[in-house]
Amino acid sequence: MESQITIVGAGNLGTSLVKGLIDSGNYQPSDFTLTRRNTAKLLGLKEKGFAVTANNIKGIEGSNVIFLAVLPQKVDVVLKEISRSINSNQLIISLVSGVKVKDIQFILGDDIPIVRAMPNTAISIRESMTCIATNDKWSARIPEVKEMFELVGETVVINEEQMISATALCACGIAFFLRAIRAASQGGNEIDFHASEALKIAAQTAKGAASLLIANNSHPEDEIDKVTSPKGCTIAGLNEMEHNGFSSSFIKGITVSAKQARGLYSEE
Repeated sequence: MESQITIVGAGNLGTSLVKGLIDSGNYQPSDFTLTRRNTAKLLGLKEKGFAVTANNIKGIEGSNVIFLAVLPQKVDVVLKEISRSINSNQLIISLVSGVKVKDIQFILGDDIPIVRAMPNTAISIRESMTCIATNDKWSARIPEVKEMFELVGETVVINEEQMISATALCACGIAFFLRAIRAASQGGNEIDFHASEALKIAAQTAKGAASLLIANNSHPEDEIDKVTSPKGCTIAGLNEMEHNGFSSSFIKGITVSAKQARGLYSEE
């Protein structure tokens, strides 16, 4: 797999992506250029052989694939900066929440290929869930983007109007599930376990639960039914959680997150 890749805005998500792609065995540090205003934060990667620069125009020179990984509020400035230097042989993959293909095209022009992708930070360990979308004009570029992200997790191709929802469920969802695991570990700490023991047990149990659904292609309630006996401790715990709004709070959190994501690009 030969391509020169630039990550414009190599923060947490951008560097997580790079780590996952390197660990896939299909890329080497020399394949990447990383840009960031504060390059001191990329010193460790520079020492490993990655090209690092604070100059976005210099950073995209000679690249086949350019990942946009900047904040939504900063994307217009970055796009205007690189607009005269980019060409139609370079593929833009935007990881920016709330910024549509047409918004990017408005600045770069209609001849620049653009695909949007919404991964999450589990991409660093090749366990991302990545949602991919574009408009009709660039749909032929979807397979190569899908192939790249399948090196670092699972993918699903969606309609572009669903990308805000993907931000909430897929990208923000990592934090939501982590918070649930933290709560479970705190419960374990309260009943009998040391904090480190409780966290290990909670995290592995959560991993097992997710793995069951994926391996069996089953519904959560099907798996729940297998561990809930009449008058048992599992159903008692589940009902107590529901009485205190567990599911409704989780659902509300996701919907509020999506609402917030919708307005990120318009904020100045």
